[in-house]
Parts: sequence; structure tokens; C-alpha cells
Amino acid sequence: MEAISDQSAIEQAVNGSQEAFSILYERYVNRIYNYIFYRVGNAHDAEDITARVFYRAMGSITRYDNRGLPFSAWLYRIAHNLVANWYRDNARKKEVSLEEAGQFQQRSEHLEVAMVQSQENEILMKAIRSLPAERQQLIILKLVEDLSNQEIGEIMGKSEGAIKSLYHRTLISLRNRMEKIGKQSHE
Repeated sequence: MEAISDQSAIEQAVNGSQEAFSILYERYVNRIYNYIFYRVGNAHDAEDITARVFYRAMGSITRYDNRGLPFSAWLYRIAHNLVANWYRDNARKKEVSLEEAGQFQQRSEHLEVAMVQSQENEILMKAIRSLPAERQQLIILKLVEDLSNQEIGEIMGKSEGAIKSLYHRTLISLRNRMEKIGKQSHE
């Protein structure tokens, strides 16, 4: 199938085209996986939940209601719900090991500097994971997915202004949590 627009692929998938759904899968699987990985902190669970997101989406695509929001908003909503279920089922939050979170590359040859960076990254991840789920989602969509406030608002069902305000409050809260965690780790 030659390159088709998202809208065309969605319409074809809604009408039962598995090929069109597979195109949508290929376009969105990495973004959804990244979102889930940053929420759950481990690759195995992120892969499992990502598979369930697309399984659920495939099972309900014929009932997809285009409300003028990006298709990704629907997928993120499914992912958000499945991550919430995962946390409920596990009854605890998991943390990303530094080895597993490939973005934390040690760039220094000096052991002392590398240890400080490692501690700072660990504090950051603990602080992010201690935020409410909505704020974790905002941080991931903003900093990892590099989405605009408008796009995030569409995904989260909020106005662009509400996202700006929430982001500002989240950064302040994140800084305070990092300071608190940093103090606790030095005691």
C-alpha cells in the first residue's frame, strides 16, 4: 500500500482494513511504547502494555469516533488507562534502572563525576515517578515526545492555557520533590 494520510488510514481501518490498521500501528507504536516505558520503567512491561494498547485499539477501531482530535490522543488515552490498571495490579511503582534507561549515558571519564550524574538521574526519575499520573503524562509528552502545549492539550482533554499552567506547576513540584529526595539521600 502506498503512503496514505492518517485520516485515510483511519477511515479504512474503521471499515475493517487490517492493512490500514497496520500502517497506523507502524506510525504510532514507538511513540506509545516510549510513553509507556517512561511511565512503568521497564522494557518488558512496556512491550507487554504496548501490545495490549494496539490489541485493544484493533478490537475497537470499528467504533472509533473521530471527534477532531489526533488519532494519537485516542491511543494515548488507551495507554494511560492500561498503565493505570498495571499500577493497580502491581500495587507498587517500579523504577527505571540506569542501565535500562538508555538516555542516561555517562559522558565523563572521571568516576566521581559519573557517580554524581548517576545520583542526579536517579533523583530525577524518583521525583518524576512520585508525581500524580496526570503530571507524569504531561512531563513525558512535553519532554520525551516533544509535543506542543496544544497537542498535549488535545491528548489530555485540556486547553492550551491549562497545559501551560499545569506544566509550570509541575516543574515547581518536580524541583521541590528533587530537593526533598536529594536531602533524604544525603542523610
